[in-house]
Formats: sequence, C-alpha cells, structure tokens
Amino acid sequence: LWVPKKPKTITRLLHLASFSISSLPQLLVQLSWRPDVIVCIAPSFFCTPATILFSKLTNARSWLHIQDFEIDTMFGLGMMAKGGALARVALKIEAFLMQRFDRVSSISPKMCASLKSKGVADQAIIHFPNWVDTDFITPQADRNKLRQEWGFSPSDKIALYSGNIGKKQGLEIILEAAKALREMPDLHFVIVGEGAHKDGLIAAAKASALQNIHFYPLQPLQLLPDLLRMADVHLVIQKRGAADAVMPSKLTGILSAGGDSIITADIDTELGKLVQNNPGIATLIEPENSGALAAAIIDLIENGQCSAGGYNHVARNYAVENLGKESVLRRFEMALCEVVNSG
Repeated sequence: LWVPKKPKTITRLLHLASFSISSLPQLLVQLSWRPDVIVCIAPSFFCTPATILFSKLTNARSWLHIQDFEIDTMFGLGMMAKGGALARVALKIEAFLMQRFDRVSSISPKMCASLKSKGVADQAIIHFPNWVDTDFITPQADRNKLRQEWGFSPSDKIALYSGNIGKKQGLEIILEAAKALREMPDLHFVIVGEGAHKDGLIAAAKASALQNIHFYPLQPLQLLPDLLRMADVHLVIQKRGAADAVMPSKLTGILSAGGDSIITADIDTELGKLVQNNPGIATLIEPENSGALAAAIIDLIENGQCSAGGYNHVARNYAVENLGKESVLRRFEMALCEVVNSG
C-alpha cells in the first residue's frame, strides 16, 4: 500500500489503486477452493473489478459493502469538479460496477438511498450499519484512568476528538474553538489518532501558542472504553459536503459509552436526521462554524450529563437497541445465507 506524504487528487487515486493491484495476487490464490460468496469492502472501490472477475470465475455470489462513497467524498472536499467530464466518467464507471454485484450494502439509510440513485436494484440493497460491542464499551468504564496518566485532574473539562486526522475532517475548526476558549483554564482539547494532516495541525497549534490543546497517538483497543469515557464533550467533526458520503464509525463507540457529542453536519444529512429523530442524543451544529462549536462546547460543559459525572442515556439506549453487535451481525448472517442460497 503506497501512502503519499501530501495527499492530492492524483496521489489519492494512486494510493487506492496501489492496494487493489498489490492485493490481486492474494485474491487469485483463492480461486482453488471456490468460495460461496465474495465480499468486497469499499474503500477501496478499485478492488471491485477484480471482485467481479473472481465471482465469475468461481461462480460465487458477490457482495459489495460501501463504508465511504469515495467519489462523492472527493466532490464534497473539492478534490474533483462535480460537473466535469472526469466526474461524469467516474460516476458512470461506479454505477456500472455497482450494478454487477448480487448485493450492495451500506451503513446508513441515506447511503442506501444513494445506492438506488446510482442504479442499484432495490432487491440488491441492504442496510448493514457499523456495529459496536455494547458490552465492551459502556458508561461504566474508568473515567479517570487516562486523565491521571496524561496529567489531567478529575475536575478538568475535556473536549475529545479521537479518530483519523485527515482532510475530510476539517479539524482546523478545533484549533479555532481552542483559541476562542483559551481563557478557560480548566478546559482542554485532546486530539487522539494519526493521519496525513496531524503534523500540520500540531504546527498550527504551536504557531498560535495554544496551551489548551494536546495531541496523543492512537491508543490500544483495550483502552478505548476508558478513552471515550474520559471526555466531557466528544467532537464529531466533518467538513460540509462530506456528511452524507460517510457515516463516521467513531460515533458508534461514543453512543455506546453514553457520551455527550457535538456533530457538525447540515440538518438534511443522515447525521442531521439522526439528531432530529432522537432528541437528546447529540448536539447538532452547522459545519465549519467555529463560533457555533465553541458555544456548544460551553453549553455541554455547563449542562451536559458527562460533566456532571453521569452519561447520556439517550445515546446509550440508541446504541444498545440499534447498533449492538449481536443484532447487527445476526441480520448480516441471515442476508448472507439468503444470497448464497439464491445462487
């Protein structure tokens, strides 16, 4: 897998292509045992031609699972002009390949609706959300374990962003909010994770002499419940235009932990509808508005359930009822058996 130092449109495409090319020999090795079904997970969509070919050679059923709409994301981030000739060709190829699969699934109802708009047949579309282990990530995790390890006191207020530090997140807004709230001595912004834009973000924080923002590397899986529980406020940040092309997987863990979260998304997006349809589950603000972000952080610090030592019951209950590992995977197993038997 080739990872560019500075992601641009062409280097991003080469990055995705490198995985599909290097994984092809591994795929071809599997020809000998003729599986019943082959599942391709996108990204990377570049793997779909090989998957279709493999299914034809082995007479296996084919399943495409979409985590991110890569082309739509590139539109939203301005990496490709939506009305240009290249975009039209890319969308036609995308639709052509999607329609060759026996089943196509995605992680939210609106993303499933996008599949239909791209020409995928109704009977082939399946809603397969990201699941979360609600027995592993719970509100009963240790709130102070990482606070003590990282030098924060139990009374400090922590606004946490944990996840990929890339272009589509637009995390500069966190720095702007940190500047606006720098006079609050007990408020700390904690950014945990890795990504192509981490070094630039660290440099920008240093240039602004921000003492209230702290960066930490990706943490071991066993510490995830404690990491999520330590936050008074969770930041689910995305740029405008990316909120319907992706459904942030980090949100499932936040909900399972009963976290108070701020989500940047327009009201008509999937994330916007999630908040609208489940009052109290999270705070929704418009993307790329640092003033709204700062105001929402203050509100949750003063009125949020996590800052009072409790947890968001609406968020936790939603995770248990809709995103629990057992229920989601049971539905997937049933759909998997159905597509295999339909062959």
